[in-house]
Amino acid sequence: MSLNYKKAGVDIDRANLFVDAIKQMVKSSHRRGVLGSIGGFGAFFDMPKNNIKEPVLVSSCDGVGTKLKIAILAGIHDTVGIDLVAMSVNDVLCSGAEPLFFLDYIATGKIETPVLKDIVKGIVAGCKDANCALVGGETAEMPGMYKPGEYDLAGFCVGILDKAKVLGAQRVKMGDAVIGLESSGLHSNGFSLVRKVFTHVELKARAMELLKPTRIYVRPFLSALKKFNTGDIRIKAAAHITGGAFYDKAARVVPAQMTMAIYKNAWSKQEIFEEISERGKISEKEMFKTFNMGIGMILVVKDSCKMDVVRAIAKFGIKSYIIGEIISGVGGVAIV
Repeated sequence: MSLNYKKAGVDIDRANLFVDAIKQMVKSSHRRGVLGSIGGFGAFFDMPKNNIKEPVLVSSCDGVGTKLKIAILAGIHDTVGIDLVAMSVNDVLCSGAEPLFFLDYIATGKIETPVLKDIVKGIVAGCKDANCALVGGETAEMPGMYKPGEYDLAGFCVGILDKAKVLGAQRVKMGDAVIGLESSGLHSNGFSLVRKVFTHVELKARAMELLKPTRIYVRPFLSALKKFNTGDIRIKAAAHITGGAFYDKAARVVPAQMTMAIYKNAWSKQEIFEEISERGKISEKEMFKTFNMGIGMILVVKDSCKMDVVRAIAKFGIKSYIIGEIISGVGGVAIV
């Protein structure tokens, strides 16, 4: 019997049909600057000028992690694409950059068109929310690498900002206020631990709650930057609270001679975090090291404008809280 690629498990014709099926969906995410359409060897984007004196490109790459296990278990695939976009665009945002375009990588054992279309539907929705064009990607069919029905996702984002306005620890001063923007739930981190806390049956029964997508902060954050950082830099730094949570991600925007004091009772935490802690007998420190605890992004701002920033974020329907301050110390974060 003669062999060919299709008999080996890779159907290029089916892959091409999938690309054709999502072209219009992908096109709906496009913004000014996109040149051409998906299907070529590379994606083209005309870099915007926007009165940027010294344009700097900012890039990020991330995935969704083992949250995908719950999506596959429950057969719900139209939200993890939003997670994929959120994980990268929110990271790019932390420098003060505006996300421009996004690419995805989908790997699976066998191309199941309805499943992959649902995934791309979520990616497109996330891109639209972030005003970030989906300009291309790769769908890899790899029999033998993944069990039937399994897949993995990776995403890549590129943004732009003026070099003179890059945010970060270098701008943070003693006495600055720390604002926490509310998360939509677990977001996309800690799921290896979540899957140990809940049974297989419970994970499937609670899939809608657990699969609630990561909140995308692009529109409220960029709006706040335009309002508060046009002249003086009053929003100084930002941290996306993902893997490593407060003790890792928030610590990245704290100068060596200072400490970020986080007041743990300054906001209302969703019940899911308390339940995970109690059922898994997980220490408070481990919870703040693993989960976002209801805060998806942190902003370090000039103390005098903290309430103005909170009000500006609220206009987008997102709750935010004054959760801490920058004090004298030796770097890092203290949860008190």
